[in-house]
Amino acid sequence: MTRERYIRPLDFKRGCIDMNHGAGGRASAQLFDELFLPALDNPALRAGDDGAVLELPPGQRLVLSTDAHVVAPRVFPGGDIGSLAVHGSINDVAMMGAAPLALSAAFVLEEGLPLAELRRIAESMGAAARAAGVPVVAGDTKVVQRGQGDGVFIISSCVGVLAQGRCIDGARARVGDVVLVSGSIGEHGIAVLSQRESLQFDAAIESDSAALHGLVAQLLAAVPEGAVRVLRDPTRGGLATTLNEIARQSGLGLLLQEASIPLRPEVAAACELLGLDPLYIANEGKCVVICAPEHADAALAALRAHPLGRAAARIGECVADGQHFVQMSTGLGGRRMVDWLAGDPLPRIC
Repeated sequence: MTRERYIRPLDFKRGCIDMNHGAGGRASAQLFDELFLPALDNPALRAGDDGAVLELPPGQRLVLSTDAHVVAPRVFPGGDIGSLAVHGSINDVAMMGAAPLALSAAFVLEEGLPLAELRRIAESMGAAARAAGVPVVAGDTKVVQRGQGDGVFIISSCVGVLAQGRCIDGARARVGDVVLVSGSIGEHGIAVLSQRESLQFDAAIESDSAALHGLVAQLLAAVPEGAVRVLRDPTRGGLATTLNEIARQSGLGLLLQEASIPLRPEVAAACELLGLDPLYIANEGKCVVICAPEHADAALAALRAHPLGRAAARIGECVADGQHFVQMSTGLGGRRMVDWLAGDPLPRIC
């Protein structure tokens, strides 16, 4: 498709978003042609239609996920709101055991946002999508007046295909099942907080933001169908909230082993300094796996064989409990309750 040549190209050094960019006219078209298309380029997006046609393999089912991203700051160690939008939506589909096919993205931009910053975010989004092999094939842009937004919000959706007969959801955990986590926790939330509050630690802490569909595919290929009962990425609310969700959905309890939960020393030190519990800190590149006990060793080995799962660990088991409590055996020999997140101690992290 031949793109129109505009009289004056976008000024990426000094230019900013204005209300014309959201009006649906020439300025909107120019923003797409000169900023979004180069950053996200793929044949479906290049066609310029209102939607994209996706070919589905025979006998597959669709999985659809939508998420809104409002992180502050928009750029943080290890990522930014653009790559986060890609990874977050892909991971939601992957946690259903599906293979992601394509993404769509809607940008809500505030008047005055520098074009240079928007281009960097879009380019990061495109790079993350290409690295994951999941293109952004459709989208939209809206502009709100200055002071009525927060720079940029991104609403992303992902569609994927699920094999017939595969069923992975939060209600399938059984008493005796094993709880695994694919790596160390808390890195994303601490990375975002350190950037926002200009905190410096002895060791750099970067977000773990990553697309997990390759890790999940390797896991599912290593164990019989049905051995993996539940997959979940512990984002907002952290590991603790995710496990409470699963306990409620499945109608059982969970017993964790504190000493087995992987935690990088620098994250532990930062949490201690800030008075935060790492169990409630967000992650963007980790998954919780609940699997049948007879296949737990094979599942753990498959996770550890993937670059994103090298620090995977067995952290607990499912137990009978009519109250659906999540408890943890501590290093002191006692037990503590691991309750739902109360309030918002670390706001706007994903």
